[in-house]
Amino acid sequence: MPDLHGILRKHVDDGSVPGAVGLVARGDRVEVAAVGSLAVGGAPMARDSIFRIASVTKTVVAAAVLMLVEEGRIGLHEPVREWLPELAEPSVVRTPGSEVDDVVPAARPITVFDLLSSTAGYGFASDFELPAVQRLFSVQRDGREPQSFPATDEWMAELSRVPLLHQPGEAWLYDTCSALQGVLIARVSGRSLPDFLAERVFAPLGMADSGFVVPAEKRARFTSYYRSGPAGLELADGPDGQWSTPPAFPLGSGGLVGTVDDWLAFGRMLLAGGTTGDGRRLLSDDSVRMMTTDHTTAAQRETGEVFLEGQGWGFGGSVDIAAIDPWNVPGRYGWVGGTGTSAHIVPSTGAVAILYAQVAMDGPVPPEWMRDFWRYAC
Repeated sequence: MPDLHGILRKHVDDGSVPGAVGLVARGDRVEVAAVGSLAVGGAPMARDSIFRIASVTKTVVAAAVLMLVEEGRIGLHEPVREWLPELAEPSVVRTPGSEVDDVVPAARPITVFDLLSSTAGYGFASDFELPAVQRLFSVQRDGREPQSFPATDEWMAELSRVPLLHQPGEAWLYDTCSALQGVLIARVSGRSLPDFLAERVFAPLGMADSGFVVPAEKRARFTSYYRSGPAGLELADGPDGQWSTPPAFPLGSGGLVGTVDDWLAFGRMLLAGGTTGDGRRLLSDDSVRMMTTDHTTAAQRETGEVFLEGQGWGFGGSVDIAAIDPWNVPGRYGWVGGTGTSAHIVPSTGAVAILYAQVAMDGPVPPEWMRDFWRYAC
């Protein structure tokens, strides 16, 4: 029977990825494999190698929003217009296929719950050719290039000129709601998103390498990031690239870097009902339950089917509701990142499964090397 190292080694040897770190924790037993190299022809990969975790960021940011909810600083079902006035009176395209100037007023305000459940009306649908989705692409740029985004307030002003694809609460749409969660955290707390996460999440959990920038002293551990091209893997970003300076807009939808052990600490906190390993409580049991419970209906999921692959969505991550593939365990929570990352917990078994690699996933369907890891981890 293949072990974790062998599974990952196969995909390094065939050139699919330069390297990867996989971690599977079941209770106190942790299996880790670091294979390949930090960069093509570079230093060996290690357990503490730092990766651009992309959309795995969404899980962390959703937890931070819930901290503010627990403190009573925002209400779960409260309209966000006080904090995000740019979205106080959004317009909505008359039908999903309508042109962007054929709009009607939103039937109700966007709420905090809408942002957390990714049902506010902003985001990407399975059909990328819809006019409102095409318009959104000019604002919701590729999160794997954080330096391409303007400052937060400028970005919010740009977004306010894009109509919603669906009425608030009507459909599940991908990505934009998590970026808005990051803005909400900063404006409600009066602190930058990096500072809030550093103090309230990373420090208590010992997530020492998580953040929106990689300082010079850590770049020897920072992986290079690639895209697949006609001639093979092509460098998209190196250690001194997009994450070497703080971004103008810290992306709550995908801007973080980190190590597998960083997210292991976060995942274990969720499995422990919001409590850290040393007994500090970051979230209530109820908040963790809300994060890891599917909040979508079949009709809401239909617009984002290509992303969800038959599963549901909690807050910041997907929740398995159908045993479509061997790794789909009801209640499995987590998400994937477009830089080749994935992180999940399975509350029913207490397992944590994390795979960090460094090759772009330019489509919504995870590649075979990631699916092989999931088969092993289940």
